[in-house]
Amino acid sequence: MLKMTHLQKVYRTHLIETYALRDFSINVREGEFVAVTGPSGSGKTTFLNIAGLLEEFTGGQYQLDGVDVHGLNDDKRSKLRNEKIGFIFQSFNLIPDLNLFDNVDVPLRYRGFAAPDRKKRIEEALGRVGLASRMKHYPSELSGGQQQRVAIARALAGSPRLLLADEPTGNLDSLMARGVMELLEEINRHGTTIVMVTHDPELAARAHRNVHVIDGQVTDFDDEPTLRKPALDDSTAAEAVA
Repeated sequence: MLKMTHLQKVYRTHLIETYALRDFSINVREGEFVAVTGPSGSGKTTFLNIAGLLEEFTGGQYQLDGVDVHGLNDDKRSKLRNEKIGFIFQSFNLIPDLNLFDNVDVPLRYRGFAAPDRKKRIEEALGRVGLASRMKHYPSELSGGQQQRVAIARALAGSPRLLLADEPTGNLDSLMARGVMELLEEINRHGTTIVMVTHDPELAARAHRNVHVIDGQVTDFDDEPTLRKPALDDSTAAEAVA
């Protein structure tokens, strides 16, 4: 699904070169749930931005779902990103003046889906995260865990093959974080590949495998997926994210 080989990302000025990623290699198989860990400033966010086609790389190779992204123009990169990738951010990034239905609708409008298809996708996505009855509510009327569930629904509505999550539980307490993690596990069980950047070792341990990054390089990784820890039951998960 995602394969980077000897990737380099260099920021240059007339005085200095700074390597954000150096000889960075990673292979994420379709259907995996991979946690990327490492200290602040290690290159995790740069990796995620490049993986999401939000930022270009300096050298090396990157294939997304079999497509070599090197040299793609902006239009082709945008098309590939919109068709293949969903994003979940730490800060939710919901629009406060729009209700939940319209928040999920925004990226679908951008992609040009017809109104009936958008309505079906929005209702299914909000139902999937347990918020179908609140689609006319506004973000300010929800808890932090519920807002993150809306952000997940917004990502899911476009039917992405790959979900990129940047510290998705960073603004949540431990109980809400467990609920969001349970929801991500359920999404992964239905076939969506997930790459999650996290500082939380408990959450990282629930992924299929971990990749550790230091100074822009992969320094440690589990080559083979491992069995997940037992999931929360449905009632506990729903209570945790509420």
